[in-house]
Amino acid sequence: MTGIDNLHHKISAVLKPTDIKDPEYFHKVVDCQYACPAHTPVPEYIRLIAEQKYTEAYMINWDSNVFPGVLGRTCDRPCEPACRRGRVEEEPVAICRLKRVAADNKGDVKQHMPKGPFKANGKKIALIGAGPASLTVARDLAPLGYEIHLYDEQKLGGGFMRSQIPSFRLPETVLNEEVNYILDLGIHTHFNSFVSSLKDTLSKDYDSIFVGTGAPRGRDLDIPGRKEAAANIHIGIDWLSSVAFEHTSKIGKKVIVLGGGNTAMDCCRTSRRLGGEEVKVIVRSPFAEMKASPWEKEDAMHEDIPIIENHVPKNFVIENGKLRGMNFEKVKAVYDDKGKRQLVPVGGPDVFFEADDVLVAIGQENSFPWIERDLGIEFDKWGMPVVDAITFASTHPKVFFGGDAAFGPKNVITAVAHGHQAAISIHLANEKKDMKKRPSPFVNLISQKMGIHEWSYDSAVVEDVRYIVPQADKKLTLTNRKKEVELGFDVSTGFKEAERCLNCDVQTVFTTSKCIECDACMDICPTACISFIDNADETDLREMLKIPAHNKTQDLYVSDALPTKRVMVKDENVCLHCGLCAERCPTSAWDMQKFFYNVTKAEKACQ
Repeated sequence: MTGIDNLHHKISAVLKPTDIKDPEYFHKVVDCQYACPAHTPVPEYIRLIAEQKYTEAYMINWDSNVFPGVLGRTCDRPCEPACRRGRVEEEPVAICRLKRVAADNKGDVKQHMPKGPFKANGKKIALIGAGPASLTVARDLAPLGYEIHLYDEQKLGGGFMRSQIPSFRLPETVLNEEVNYILDLGIHTHFNSFVSSLKDTLSKDYDSIFVGTGAPRGRDLDIPGRKEAAANIHIGIDWLSSVAFEHTSKIGKKVIVLGGGNTAMDCCRTSRRLGGEEVKVIVRSPFAEMKASPWEKEDAMHEDIPIIENHVPKNFVIENGKLRGMNFEKVKAVYDDKGKRQLVPVGGPDVFFEADDVLVAIGQENSFPWIERDLGIEFDKWGMPVVDAITFASTHPKVFFGGDAAFGPKNVITAVAHGHQAAISIHLANEKKDMKKRPSPFVNLISQKMGIHEWSYDSAVVEDVRYIVPQADKKLTLTNRKKEVELGFDVSTGFKEAERCLNCDVQTVFTTSKCIECDACMDICPTACISFIDNADETDLREMLKIPAHNKTQDLYVSDALPTKRVMVKDENVCLHCGLCAERCPTSAWDMQKFFYNVTKAEKACQ
């Protein structure tokens, strides 16, 4: 249990940056922002969208996640399962798609971005790989005067955002715009340049080197018939890259896609656009346990692509030297008492599916053949570099890693978060400072009450179903691989969806000395999260509340003793931060205070 008076007194005064640095406390403050790897201030930019301040909303995003237009279309949305709207309705706020509303309707944002040329500090940095992690490092360090050299074997920047995300999900114009915002900061680009030796790069007198090469190797499937049918079996990520750079423009009419992740969904949907008439996704696991995001699976099925679960590939079938299809063993998932899954054959004959081509999208791996093993960089038993999880430093003093290259395949927003932290470490290292002493975040707390019952946000609590993002006609999108499927919210719908946000960064602050125990707050609370009861130990207290609090992963907030010897207890798990308690309180014992948290970037690292 947490004493609410002490807790809130701590943050209602003038804040020191160290006051709210504990991630566990941060988690209890703004769930969606904490769930975002880059800790984007979600409620802050959603309120700006509701106010039609799209440029400002875009810049709030750009400061944290660097690629608002890209992520507004492609993010894995870790913030949305944490959204409190999902506690009272089936669907959370469409946080990701609101990010796109800001990007689609912004004004001239370049005027708000750093403008070069910047005063040189005499330091040179090499970035290997031009994906989201490296680009984030470049954006954070260039304004500090670093001479940034960006290397990539592709002809343009973006890394896997360009080669692995199909154009029907991420238009090239959007990617180019946001990549160029960074390149325009004076980055020295070395495109069409494959780095074959880290030793050679280290010999070029760079002060630091950042490796952001992703996880570039797709896993293969070693089963009978693989070699004989090699001409018609393709590694998923390599095939997508070949399509993106227009080396591949067609595929057979009957296509099998192996794998249950987002890459498999991109492969099957791309196949439909390149001539695949009968495209199937076949996966070992149950449908519900596929790694693909739910919306990715929905989009694939909307395009008439069946997903066949619980089938384990056994062999490729070859006839007259040519691929004819595949045999599969049907299985079922069985779980032990610890929840560990085992795929058990159900018996019966193998299941055969015809195929002209097979795309293997069963996972990605890291590959570092270009990093010599005598440079002082340690690798673990899986062939991954030993990287510090806080500083992103390797065991070589000049070499840092980030994104998929650091800890294996994740997503764009995680790579961005890595880039921010690696940039801080590079800056600290070049300033001869301790990389473990991380800069404190910027925090602030401001009362939102402007009058007796006047608020700076909409405090109405209503049932409000999530709005559906419109899509282009399937007849058009399936004939043109560059035709974007999702159309995004228009301004009106974006405003309505923004109103679904419960402003969870606006915190309830309770002052015991002002409370007259009228119970008005308890009566008006829409989720019955406030109780005035006799104090007890936590187990009993949870059962004594107006509605028992059974989620022990989130603290109860308990006040000091009131004049009647009772205490005020708030179950933060179901509190909507709607502000009705503060609006109803006749003595202002309850107040609503907006909490702003922003992760400090490299420019503050040495201050």
